Amino acid sequence: MAQLEDVFKKLVSHCKEYGFIYQSSEIYDGLSAVYDYGPYGVELKNNIKTYWWKSMVQLNENIVGIDSAIFMHPKIWKASGHVDAFNDPLVDNKDSKKRYRADTLIEDAISKIEAKAEKEVEKAKTRFGESFDEQLYRTTNPRVVEYLSKAKEINDRLNSAMTNNNMEELKQIILDLEIADPDSGSRNWTDVRQFNLMFNTQLGNIAGEEGKLYLRPETAQGIFVNFLNVQKTTRQKIPFGIAQIGKAFRNEIVARQFIFRMREFEQMEMQFFVKPGSELQWYEHWKNTRMKWHLALGTPAEKLRFHNHENLAHYANAAVDIQYDFPFGFKELEGIHSRTDFDLKSHQELSGKKLQYFDTEDNESYIPYVVETSIGCDRMFLTILSQAYHEEMVPDAEGGEAQRIVLKLHPALAPVKCAVLPLLKNKPELVEKAKSVMSMLTSSFICTYDDKDAIGRRYRRQDALGTPCCITIDFETLENNTVTIRDRDTLVQERISIEEIERIIENKVSWKNLLS
Repeated sequence: MAQLEDVFKKLVSHCKEYGFIYQSSEIYDGLSAVYDYGPYGVELKNNIKTYWWKSMVQLNENIVGIDSAIFMHPKIWKASGHVDAFNDPLVDNKDSKKRYRADTLIEDAISKIEAKAEKEVEKAKTRFGESFDEQLYRTTNPRVVEYLSKAKEINDRLNSAMTNNNMEELKQIILDLEIADPDSGSRNWTDVRQFNLMFNTQLGNIAGEEGKLYLRPETAQGIFVNFLNVQKTTRQKIPFGIAQIGKAFRNEIVARQFIFRMREFEQMEMQFFVKPGSELQWYEHWKNTRMKWHLALGTPAEKLRFHNHENLAHYANAAVDIQYDFPFGFKELEGIHSRTDFDLKSHQELSGKKLQYFDTEDNESYIPYVVETSIGCDRMFLTILSQAYHEEMVPDAEGGEAQRIVLKLHPALAPVKCAVLPLLKNKPELVEKAKSVMSMLTSSFICTYDDKDAIGRRYRRQDALGTPCCITIDFETLENNTVTIRDRDTLVQERISIEEIERIIENKVSWKNLLS
């Protein structure tokens, strides 16, 4: 665990050093859980959004996109349940004065118990070797059975307390487990209470409740209230989907783990409208489709898993998370939910406007059911960086080995596709040729020009940015119009003609490599 924490610290440091992510308002000592994307971060983030949009909208004839406003009528959040039910259980430590989510403290305690069981299993694997029957060991070893039973018992208590909004039971679980403040070690806790996560502001100069607006806590409601507008203008037939990428805001009690949990974040959501009764089949379809989307990036299957919700939201009849194994453990990356007809029905009732679909084939009107896929763009960014970050030994110029840090990003996602490097910056003829090559490529790709430091250092710099290709202009280039192209991952260098550069890079970074 300490080793993984060390990797995570290195990753956070790498993001700042190489211009991926900065602490927001840093010169004023920063703003907690708010971050700015730097020059390379914004390119990577845009590429993630492009991959999602192309695979969701471009490849599906029955899915279209919208971009709804952040500010919406406050009654929308009443209808959706956010005003009354969008809460997290909050608890304060009286000694450290720090605030925590009660359910998160309990979940972390459960994870520690489960980790003890996994440690016993790993020790047994080493001891028994190939003859080891893991499933049998998990169900018969007294210590493992005890750990797993205890974890399940606590998890059941937690789910029951959350479902029944039982704050007293959450406090009791914390006391029973003797959970201490992670920072101070104190066990002096306040009672658990509910905390609404929505930010609010005022409309113009109107004071009071009539002028209150909320910063949207999710992008989905903008899709629901536009359901009929989109259906009529695009003439879509059920089943069809509406996709959106946009900012959302949540006043998180404890925003932590870098960009994993922030107060201002970006969501990539698609609401798929289906005929009532068919929602669970479509739910299974989107579960499998979304998992394939993640695996297409080259993420190892063992790094991803489904996690079914035991404590369903008030609007859902089925829900599952796709979790990724971050350096701090398996955590939610994407949610797939069967939202029933809750949202459209609630908006219809509160607004007094019909939100029904007329099915010409069955000659009937109904409120569609909805299957949602929702992924945090920032979490996906962190997932991709966590997977791509490597420290490895490679041959150096003297015949020995040297360490390099490399981001093994999928070439289609890489912020910079190609770096153009003159061998020497004090040779005008090399610089002029390099800049002409750069000019040739910039209309097709995001490229960078670099002539500072020795060529080896420049290669390392581009490795750290995840640049798939480096083009070196040397004296042979002046003789026969060829360049050296270096592959980031294999380190192989090939001699190619200048006319071939664009085609070779395009083949490497094309979206077709992902979308096919």
